[in-house]
Amino acid sequence: MSSPTYQVTDPSTGEVVETFDHATDAEIEGALAASASAYASWKDVPIAERAAVVKKIAALFAERADELAAIAQTEMGKPVPEGVEEAEFCQSIFDYFADEGPTLAADQPIKTFSGGKAVVQKLPIGPLLGIMPWNFPFYQIARFAAPNLMLGNTIILKHAESVPRSALAVEQIMKDAGVPAGAYVNVFANHDQIATMIADRRVAGVSLTGSERAGAVVASLAGQNLKKCVLELGGSDPMIVLDSDDLDSVADDAWDFRMYNTGQACNSNKRMIVMDDLFDDFVGKLTQKALSLDSFAPLSSRRAAETLAEQVQDAVDKGATLHAGGQLSDGPDAHYAPAVLTGVTKDMRAYAEELFGPVAVVYKVGSDEEALALANDTTYGLGGSVFSADPSRAEKIAQRLEVGMANVNSTAGEGAEIPFGGVKRSGFGRELGPLGMDEFVNKRMFYVAD
Repeated sequence: MSSPTYQVTDPSTGEVVETFDHATDAEIEGALAASASAYASWKDVPIAERAAVVKKIAALFAERADELAAIAQTEMGKPVPEGVEEAEFCQSIFDYFADEGPTLAADQPIKTFSGGKAVVQKLPIGPLLGIMPWNFPFYQIARFAAPNLMLGNTIILKHAESVPRSALAVEQIMKDAGVPAGAYVNVFANHDQIATMIADRRVAGVSLTGSERAGAVVASLAGQNLKKCVLELGGSDPMIVLDSDDLDSVADDAWDFRMYNTGQACNSNKRMIVMDDLFDDFVGKLTQKALSLDSFAPLSSRRAAETLAEQVQDAVDKGATLHAGGQLSDGPDAHYAPAVLTGVTKDMRAYAEELFGPVAVVYKVGSDEEALALANDTTYGLGGSVFSADPSRAEKIAQRLEVGMANVNSTAGEGAEIPFGGVKRSGFGRELGPLGMDEFVNKRMFYVAD
């Protein structure tokens, strides 16, 4: 169900700070019309000129990093340094596509063809609807908007209802950077209006990052209306530790990655799978880290914290061991003490469900094959990592991970040039890197006979 309004609720206090009304149907129609009108001219702007605008967007994200970080902290609890880092990552994403976009979008000759000239062109397809989540309120927009603005598509952006100030701040950056009126439009749409927009003939495609449930709804609507869609639906990524000559370093990496964004990252290492001879030491190191915390950021909302607490309590009630943390605040704030959990079995919610918060779940295994089988025993397939002092041993296992992003001796390969996306119920399609410009594009064959 939609909330009555778009609402800023500070998760550190539970205080409602500001509310915004949903768009009227007339405003939604205005956004559709403006986006279609802007597309008619934006697609014909030379790509070098579009790149100059995208480059300006990048600069403004850097200039306003502190302002954006403060907004994210208020809306969803992100620590300010992480908010600054997110804004700077947005800068690198827009810079990457501004610099590399003209080459990535260039015609590709079909070299083996004879009897004339044949090339594959990469052309825009029209207005696109982006449905974005709250956990990275700027980065999620950047990885969708940057390649598509470069291509000549236009953007209608529907953000999560808990981060309206973030949505407006990005829209202002677009305006100030010189994105033409209508080429980027923010809408505070409700669920019915989203369906209306997906069905509208002027919208050429839709991208969603969110829950499996939301993805299924959007994919169904897109399919009914024969629209291209890209879905990133989260994950329960494995981190396999086969052996180590520096377990302190591996444990540091594991903990830092799991706690980043207060554990609310789709590609976080939500399932740590550790060899039995390292298991006790590894769990002990994580437990020590959890117990040593003097303070920690809240989750995005009280409901998010309560859901996480319910998942962990279900595991404990069924025999799992909570080594540290796991205390839910009395409320109305959204604090949940970072936790370490072992002994999770298939009859527990924590085995199959994504734990979207600061909980390090550690499993014990006795062989490489057992580790791989456990890693792949999930409906998700976003990312995964394998650690070993012997890179070839790690690579053999990583090659067999059923994921969209496999990493060896690193929790994640990340960067503007690194494609992001998954398989199975983690969705389909890719963002960022060279593949990021290959989703919402008309790969037109263009043939000129001799």
